Amino acid sequence: MHLKELLSEADYLEIIGDIDMDIKGLSYDSRVVKEGDLFFCIKGLRADGHSFAKKAEEAGAKATVVEYLQPDLFITQILVGNARKAMARLASAFFGHPTKRLNLVGITGTNGKTTTSFMAESIFNAVGQKTGLLGTIEYRIMGEKLPVSRTTPESLDLQSFFARMVDAGVQTAVIEVSSHAIDLLRVEACSFDAVVFTNLSQDHLDYHGTMESYFEVKKRIFDATIHKNVAQIVNIDDNYGRYLIREGSCKQLRYSTKEKVELYAKDITLRADGSSFILEIPGGSVDVTLKLPGHYNVYNALAAAGAAIALGVNIDGVKKGLEALGSVPGRFERVNCGQNFTVVVDYAHTPDSLGKIIGAARQLTERKIITVFGCGGDRDRSKRPEMGRIATALSDYTIITSDNPRSEEPLKVIEDIKSGIKELEKVRFETEEDRRLAIKLAFERAGQGDIVVIAGKGHEQGQEIAGKMIPFDDVEVARELLREMVE
Repeated sequence: MHLKELLSEADYLEIIGDIDMDIKGLSYDSRVVKEGDLFFCIKGLRADGHSFAKKAEEAGAKATVVEYLQPDLFITQILVGNARKAMARLASAFFGHPTKRLNLVGITGTNGKTTTSFMAESIFNAVGQKTGLLGTIEYRIMGEKLPVSRTTPESLDLQSFFARMVDAGVQTAVIEVSSHAIDLLRVEACSFDAVVFTNLSQDHLDYHGTMESYFEVKKRIFDATIHKNVAQIVNIDDNYGRYLIREGSCKQLRYSTKEKVELYAKDITLRADGSSFILEIPGGSVDVTLKLPGHYNVYNALAAAGAAIALGVNIDGVKKGLEALGSVPGRFERVNCGQNFTVVVDYAHTPDSLGKIIGAARQLTERKIITVFGCGGDRDRSKRPEMGRIATALSDYTIITSDNPRSEEPLKVIEDIKSGIKELEKVRFETEEDRRLAIKLAFERAGQGDIVVIAGKGHEQGQEIAGKMIPFDDVEVARELLREMVE
């Protein structure tokens, strides 16, 4: 693409050098720059891309987008106020504005994004649409799995994925939108057709600082689309969700299990193998039976139903798609090797999600709940004592262990968790730094009919300790230990 034509999409301040040239590719990582690339100097959380501009030039970049001019470069420099915004817009233009050629659903919130995205994809597939998915667990194009880097990729990678979807014939794409993605402008140039708000609870405060700041970031995507032809599907049983509602907005669909709004679930029945409810929408209702247990999955189903209905799927198609989804990796995933107790692996890693997952387990048994969990290092420390309090208050027995300690001392993270445990609950827990041994201890303490909840990592297949990623999969480790027990 010709650089002069490409720059018509950008708000630049100054150009130093020639722009009469063809650009063959885009990059923001100097290690992967190819001959003829346009290089973006992006300020990251740990490094500043301006420091690598010279390497990009040496690798063959023909021009670079900068926030401050580089005196030692001989290639063209395009000065902008915000390189991230420029990268998002120029990437969209370079790839032919792919999101304008897709039905695009964005799902944001603290908990439930992944399951809601799987449910939404299942609905669109059920009515014969070709789909793509970008989320925490998987990136998929027409069912083909691709490597996952982060929940929401950088804008350049994101637009490239969308272009691949368009080329593959995808009609509808579903994407999880993290708060980091909104704040770092990764979805800046995305043309959404529907955006979903699941809920908001404590998480990522190491980045956002306060819940108010966290919410304001999430709110941006709704503020940016409220006056456009974009459907907004909002959980009004969540206090923060109510703040998003604008009176008189015909494109907002509220969902609830408490109030009869546009999407309402009533007569909810929760079972060990799933749940059922009556879904009511304007002009119709239908019985829905989910294979996923827990009241929170009813909320996820309402969110997915709202996105699908907003994009023209009828209520029968919604029912068919919701009922077709069997499971989501690492989300209340059962591990059964013939043992006489139940083992559940879940990604729950926030106070709210941990409470909900233990609560869901409690509804399935009158016997003991044994919870194994830890907290991530180099992340929001303030949630650690709260998670310790919740786990020990709601479980019959708790084993506190390591999650992903990263660069922190594992025992220090465990001490932070323990600080939230009340005196009366101290007899109901123990600590074991080694996660594999902690899971084994839980199994040894479990009796017939008990439920062991292994929380925090879910689908993850590695454990980050002292800067190194060590292979570790809760599901596989649980399966190995259970097989040893029952053999």
